[in-house]
Amino acid sequence: MPVNNRIADAQLEIAGWRQHMHQRPELLYDVHETAAFVAGKLRDFGCDEVITGMGTTGVVGLVHGRSGAGGAMVGLRADMDALPITEETGVAYASQVPGVMHACGHDGHTAMLLAAGRSLCETRAFDGTVALIFQPAEEGGAGAKAMIEDGLFDRLPISRVYGMHNLPGMPVGRFGMRGGPIMASTDEFIITVDGRGGHAALPHRTVDPIIVGAAIVQGLQAIVARNADPLQSLVVSVTQFHSGFAHNVIPDEAMVSGTVRALSHELRELAEVRIREIAAGVAAAHGANVRVDYDRNYPITVNDAEEAEFCAGIAAEIVGADAVDRAAAPLMAGEDFSYMLEKRPGAYVFVGNGDSASLHSANYDFADDAIAYGASYWQRLAEAALARG
Repeated sequence: MPVNNRIADAQLEIAGWRQHMHQRPELLYDVHETAAFVAGKLRDFGCDEVITGMGTTGVVGLVHGRSGAGGAMVGLRADMDALPITEETGVAYASQVPGVMHACGHDGHTAMLLAAGRSLCETRAFDGTVALIFQPAEEGGAGAKAMIEDGLFDRLPISRVYGMHNLPGMPVGRFGMRGGPIMASTDEFIITVDGRGGHAALPHRTVDPIIVGAAIVQGLQAIVARNADPLQSLVVSVTQFHSGFAHNVIPDEAMVSGTVRALSHELRELAEVRIREIAAGVAAAHGANVRVDYDRNYPITVNDAEEAEFCAGIAAEIVGADAVDRAAAPLMAGEDFSYMLEKRPGAYVFVGNGDSASLHSANYDFADDAIAYGASYWQRLAEAALARG
């Protein structure tokens, strides 16, 4: 089965949905306008049930197959939220909301799943039920977790769940996936150094938290360089250092913060332990006090190996085997679809976005040419997954 002709013929219409959402981006859970747009479309398409307000503003559309309700249920998930970035694309449909833009392609993800949902409602060439999951707050708000806690898998008998994200640098018309870890965990840390401030001309009477903080930053570099297996993937990045308020004053406090990305549970554990040890050891050596606040954020996104191979086969039906990378390199970015994969087997795949700006860039835009490929994949995946029972 190549690209779905019905979806391809509606390319301009679907791109119009996408561009409409692009003009009206919303952040985190405050996706009320987007959620209303999605729910309205699902009702217009003839979804058998449209659930709103799940996980605050999530939307789920249920499409029953030719035999009606009952049987297996699979979930297809798209994200709806945007980012706090000022758009610089210059496109005619650029964001109309100051300081907010769809810089990660969630407008495209939502449009592709809507297109697949309409086609599934029209054809119903399957037995069972497809749950079309539109999630808020992927960008740091753990919207997937919120939907789960609000009963996504308790209220709906979803047996398998699938996700998809566009990937700049991968040509349009190509897919990538792999079994096992495909996206990293996204932990965050704040290290607060308490020293003893004083006059900058009398440093010997102080415990300079800037010196201590700088030494901690240097020490953290050894975690990846000397503690982690060089054949494994770990990132420890210090992204903020705040201290001081005047040229002639040594401050009392310094704050160092950053992120940890890992593709294995062992390295995730190692990084936290070593951050705490290094911070405590360096602070003690300088006579300072230190506090480490460590937040375990999104888990590692781990694809079920069998489901990843199944998804690869579906993608090959759409674009041909040569356009499918079954061993795509994992990314050290994070994804809260990981919470769903902790609850149900499934897989997360990449769809090419062509030679676009990178994700989270002010110059990024979703490639509308990718819509037919992604939406066709979604439809065929749902049909084939339900045929497995």
